[in-house]
Amino acid sequence: MFSFLRSSFPRVHSDLRKYFCPFRKSSSSLSWRTHTCGELRGVDVGSEVTLCGWLQFKRYDFMATLRDAHGVTQFVLPEDQKMPTGDVEVVADELEILNNCSEQLPMQVHDHTNVTDATRMIFRYLDLRSSRMQRNLRRRSEVAMKMREYLWKQHNFVEVETPNLFRRTPGGAKEFVVPTHQPGQFYSLPQSPQQFKQLLMVGAIDRYFQVARCFRDEGSRPDRQPEFTQVDIEMSFIDQGCIYQLVEGLMQYCWPSDLEDIRVPFPRMKYEEAIDQYGTDKPDTRFGMTLVDVTSTLKDCGVSVFESTSPDFVIKVIRCPDGSKHLTKGKLDRLQKTCQDKYSIRFLPVMLKEDGSWKSLIAKHLPDEAKASVAEAVDAVPGDALLLCAGPANSVNHCLGFLRLKCADILEAQGIKLRDPDSFNFLWVDDFPLFLQSEQDDSSEGALESAHHPFTAPVIGEEGLVYSDPLKVRGQHYDLVLNGVEVAGGSIRIHSSQLQRYILETILQEDISGMTHLLQALESGCPPHGGIAIGFDRLIALLCGEDTIRDVIAFPKTADGNDLMSGAPSEVSAEDLARYHISVDQKGS
Repeated sequence: MFSFLRSSFPRVHSDLRKYFCPFRKSSSSLSWRTHTCGELRGVDVGSEVTLCGWLQFKRYDFMATLRDAHGVTQFVLPEDQKMPTGDVEVVADELEILNNCSEQLPMQVHDHTNVTDATRMIFRYLDLRSSRMQRNLRRRSEVAMKMREYLWKQHNFVEVETPNLFRRTPGGAKEFVVPTHQPGQFYSLPQSPQQFKQLLMVGAIDRYFQVARCFRDEGSRPDRQPEFTQVDIEMSFIDQGCIYQLVEGLMQYCWPSDLEDIRVPFPRMKYEEAIDQYGTDKPDTRFGMTLVDVTSTLKDCGVSVFESTSPDFVIKVIRCPDGSKHLTKGKLDRLQKTCQDKYSIRFLPVMLKEDGSWKSLIAKHLPDEAKASVAEAVDAVPGDALLLCAGPANSVNHCLGFLRLKCADILEAQGIKLRDPDSFNFLWVDDFPLFLQSEQDDSSEGALESAHHPFTAPVIGEEGLVYSDPLKVRGQHYDLVLNGVEVAGGSIRIHSSQLQRYILETILQEDISGMTHLLQALESGCPPHGGIAIGFDRLIALLCGEDTIRDVIAFPKTADGNDLMSGAPSEVSAEDLARYHISVDQKGS
């Protein structure tokens, strides 16, 4: 049972000390309490203190522990050296219960209590009392404050709030719409302050930042939130190198002191290299198992799956250490089905026996020299598993990139150490293509879409290819990856109105009627500029060692965008709908 109580041991007689402690930084200043429940130590023996918190444990009528956000203190209990405050025993002079709670709470706030995620979200106000959530939210606050301090004090950035009621932005994620009293007229909630920060550059706010709330209607996607936070940064008269140095310094400045130090500059990798070696544009470089090209070794060796005349055909392999023991047939079958469904391609598993021979459907069809060459290419040893994949380069790379991560999960679950949880590997990935072939639907065959967003500038010297061969153009787009997670992304922007209009109207075939304000601004002497947005929720989750961003957000929503605590979203009355000139299709079509 938890009760909110105040315990005075005995009361402090000085009103000045009770309410304000000007000579030390304290969580108890301007408060009834003189100390937190995690603060008392041996040096405080003999002091008169006032504590406030929740009754955590109660035994008999004279033994109890008091808990607050900072720790636990016991009173009239023998010493318990497991507590940081275990060398202090408080003798209560007065105990006042400020408010009672229910006899049986729906969940207990103990570090060892196992409750479902749904229960935690329904009773989030109780879950927030746990030491885990207290630590995560306080770390989040500390990092945010340090980021603000670094940008403002050290680099003279200006923090500017931008509107949340705007209009649709072309490209990117789907946006939430907000009805108005004007029939058929809607706002859109911005997926980022992209246009506003570019307009600020035109307006001579040449160093802008904002801890911005953003909104994306992305539906049911794992570990995504419909509303999220990003640290938005934009600068004028800079290039990519300036952004890299700024962000590396920012990360060092706000980095928690209890974590392993990070070194700058961060390593850099081109997009093509990341895809070729890791099968993804956000590689986790804490471990190996990289993709190795064995096309020249296996092609035309007499195995039909390895034969093709396509110039895009490749054969690649990854090595899974001790995989022969841990990658069982059932696990491989499930992975095979996923690869076929997601990438329309299959892989060939090879188990290396103790004598180094191959156990595989293709083993008897391959020359011994070819098998030895493949094993040597990946430094394979007996007991390893090899996963081979042949086909179009894009499909092979993404299939093996997926397998690399999934097999690492399987192997680590069996006790094989691959990724150090205490290591933080930053990586810049750049030289992305500016455009990609659209995959939205059959009707968009031949259409293009932005790889990043439509405001990204082409690499200097490749502007002419935008008009002649847009798929060959590289963009000045860069991502910052941490342990395989994209934690920031940005670009140098287009500051030419003519080029921006051509990309929007001709290449992307967007309706530019809603972009007149931006195009006119670019014509008003817009300086060269660029920026980056840091995914604050994802970064904090990594710093807290959490697998999901829900555990670093005070009041998160489910993957479907539902608030289990309040029941949002909810129905509104017919009168409210009529006010906004809206009718609801009850069939949900």
